[in-house]
Amino acid sequence: MKTYIGVDLGGTNVRVAKVDESGNVLQVLKEETEAKQGPEHILSKIERMIASLDDYENCEGIGLGIPGPIDTQAGKIIVSNNLPDLIGYPIADRFKKHFNKPVFMDNDVNVAGLGEALQGAGKDNRIVYYLTVSTGVGGALVVEEKLIAGANGHAGEVGNMILDPHRPARAGLNTGATESEMSGPALTRKASEALQRPIAHAGELFELAAQGDEKAKELVENFKDDFARLLSGIAFVVDPDIFVIGGGVMKSSEHFFEDVVERYRSLVFPGMRNVKFAKAQLDEPGLIGAAMLPMAYIK
Repeated sequence: MKTYIGVDLGGTNVRVAKVDESGNVLQVLKEETEAKQGPEHILSKIERMIASLDDYENCEGIGLGIPGPIDTQAGKIIVSNNLPDLIGYPIADRFKKHFNKPVFMDNDVNVAGLGEALQGAGKDNRIVYYLTVSTGVGGALVVEEKLIAGANGHAGEVGNMILDPHRPARAGLNTGATESEMSGPALTRKASEALQRPIAHAGELFELAAQGDEKAKELVENFKDDFARLLSGIAFVVDPDIFVIGGGVMKSSEHFFEDVVERYRSLVFPGMRNVKFAKAQLDEPGLIGAAMLPMAYIK
């Protein structure tokens, strides 16, 4: 069975895994990124970790998932708050030369979406739209087992889409942007303001609503409406076979998602109401998705 190498590179930790073509994680190594030590230190560490994998020489290729905008053609990071010293560095080219293997890079949401499309909840569907609602809101479009990047690499990204132009702009995003209104921190902020006391996380808001708190219930109802509008907007453009939805906020999905789907169906054409909805199911979407990059693109 063919095997692939996945690299999940973050500002705090880097993980390297050997994954087979069925998405089984065969081996995982983890170390601190030590981002402040500079590009040579970080990349040499990754090279050493890859070389420590069993039988790494016979893996078909290497995939990297990294937070933030990625130039997938050049194999470089465009913007990164956590890995600023790696911006513009030819990472993929370095690893290609070092290991003499195909190397592919993409952002962490895209690789998670690819992993879910090929080996997770979206498997065996032609058009998969992956959405994550967590610290941020991001998306990835996978068509016939290939990520659709768009002309400038931003296809599928919905965090800065406007849900409501009458709401304020926050954190450099558009007025009423999806991420400003639907992310976990956004829900926590709204709940803390409305209830005039600290709310630890989005799950607490959903629990309060379930217990009958009127202000919490109103916020959750607004969230359901926003979620349904977002999904319907995506559907009118993409018309997927399935929405696969992950992220921390979905841990509380029993409090809202059935209503979201019902409201979505009220907003779209009759022929679009049969789209499937599934919760993301991979335990290691970043690692598996990164490893799926070479599997998807090696010809």
